[in-house]
Amino acid sequence: MELMDLMRTNRTYRRFEQTPVSDGIIGEILEAARNASSAANRQPLSYVVVKSAKKVAEVFALTKWAGYLAPEQGQPKKGEEPVLFIGVVENMDINKNCDTDAGLAIANMRLAAWAHGVGSCIIGACDKVKLSEMFGLTENQVLHTVVAFGYPSHTSRIEDMKDGNVKYYLDENRDYVVPKRRLCEVVKEI
Repeated sequence: MELMDLMRTNRTYRRFEQTPVSDGIIGEILEAARNASSAANRQPLSYVVVKSAKKVAEVFALTKWAGYLAPEQGQPKKGEEPVLFIGVVENMDINKNCDTDAGLAIANMRLAAWAHGVGSCIIGACDKVKLSEMFGLTENQVLHTVVAFGYPSHTSRIEDMKDGNVKYYLDENRDYVVPKRRLCEVVKEI
């Protein structure tokens, strides 16, 4: 896939086939995260990989999905859950302000996954206290987000925003439609 096509189609996916992601692809996802730029090259991030069905189900139970939709529409149903989670962990001893590092690493992870047809969803709406305990995090570690992965069972597309409405929605096929501001609305030349 060409780079711009890869970025344009790398949307958020919230329903998945129950096909495992191979260890080779997981390795590429993690390598992509490791290779992301880091402020002052301090590299404060680490990752927790959750791939056993039992542990994935435990993590899934502590997450909330698609805030703009009613739970019965946005929450993956039985048989639609992700098959992999990766927790993004910030080490406060290295850098207390590493949101930009996390964003860069997550973007790299998602693109590396999507290059193999593996979709993803970044989840900040989760029980970080319980997940931090489950992941065995120490006092100097903070869970930034968890990222869900799997082969999507739906499509997701963008459309030009209408009337300033940013809320994504499901179309008649239960596929996601994501309004985006037009380029001329977000760019200013001086």
